[in-house]
Amino acid sequence: MFIRDPDFAAKAARTLDLYGRTWDGAALGEDEFVISSEEKTSTQARCRCHPPCRPEPPGAARMMRVNHEYERSDALAYLAAYDVHRARVFGHRAAKTGIVPFMDLVEQVMTTEPYASAKRVFWVVDNGSSHRSKTAADRLAKRFPNAVMVHTPVHASWLNQIFFSIVQRKVVTPNDFTSLDQVEDRLIAFERRYNATARPFRWKFTPADLEDLMARIERHEQKESNLQQHDDCDHQPAVLDPAA
Repeated sequence: MFIRDPDFAAKAARTLDLYGRTWDGAALGEDEFVISSEEKTSTQARCRCHPPCRPEPPGAARMMRVNHEYERSDALAYLAAYDVHRARVFGHRAAKTGIVPFMDLVEQVMTTEPYASAKRVFWVVDNGSSHRSKTAADRLAKRFPNAVMVHTPVHASWLNQIFFSIVQRKVVTPNDFTSLDQVEDRLIAFERRYNATARPFRWKFTPADLEDLMARIERHEQKESNLQQHDDCDHQPAVLDPAA
């Protein structure tokens, strides 16, 4: 509802242009790629105290019933890089997030073809601490000169094309794992299946939609400002003299 990033429009438009395969008004070449990267900070291994009730496989009319009492085990961080136009995902699992795990993910992608020999690889990232600011962009470019870091606006994670919502629904829900090894095995197996069957997302939010959004937000902020001015007004209504 309220924009905190003063460069929201410019950053958002730049990200949307990349999804449409353009950069600075020019179309991307066949040897240029767009990676959307994000981090899932904590995926826990929770062992359910009682097995789920599923006499039959769950389906449209058969829901699996799960007892939500569990024993908590360890947790891992899951980092992923998603090739927006090729629907290919690279996953990296670590004890926690940070600069080192993020750069390990970058290394995993950028040393693999076609990214290793690409003209440019754009990395769309949010403002997480492991890849925030110009320092992170310079670090990336120093390690891989053909890599370009592109930040989304603050509080605009919806601009990140990532498949974590799919992972949450299809891999770790319900969370019933006896160990972190089991969590890792499930994630790796899903990555392989996803890369063998997935197609690119049909991204529908365009720069024109962004302009409409900015106009609506501007009208909303103007309305709030007018209401605030009205609330702060010192004018007191006239008091009628009953004797008049």
